[in-house]
Amino acid sequence: MVRETVAALASGVRFGKFVSVGAVGAAFDVTITTALIVGLGVLGEYAKLVGAEVAIVVMFAINERWTFSELGAPGVGPTLARFLRSNLVRSGGLAVQFLIVRGFRQLELSMVVLGVDVWQLIPIPIAIGASVLLNYIAESLLTWRVTRS
Repeated sequence: MVRETVAALASGVRFGKFVSVGAVGAAFDVTITTALIVGLGVLGEYAKLVGAEVAIVVMFAINERWTFSELGAPGVGPTLARFLRSNLVRSGGLAVQFLIVRGFRQLELSMVVLGVDVWQLIPIPIAIGASVLLNYIAESLLTWRVTRS
């Protein structure tokens, strides 16, 4: 069982597709969030929540049709169940990002380079990387259940 799981997760093609879909999702997130803040004057926190949810919906749709297209039972009910699991998984990924960024901030360190405190920026790629790995594993195992193929 462990070997099957590792083999299923080790698909370089599937992981590459997943990361590509994540880049599309990030573009939607940033675009929607920015449009809501700049265009409509929505508070940043609320705009970010809407942007993130739009990205989650877009990423689910692409992953459903491309990354994991050979997996999952057809029909509205099973697809809706996968969508809800995906939302839960992605919420966990957002929580991990938040906790990592918050944890770095709690260290109260500073590293100013050219007038910018880069210590505030260092946790962001770390948080994103951790979230990508968590999301890939959880989406693969919980949402599309790659070990059942």
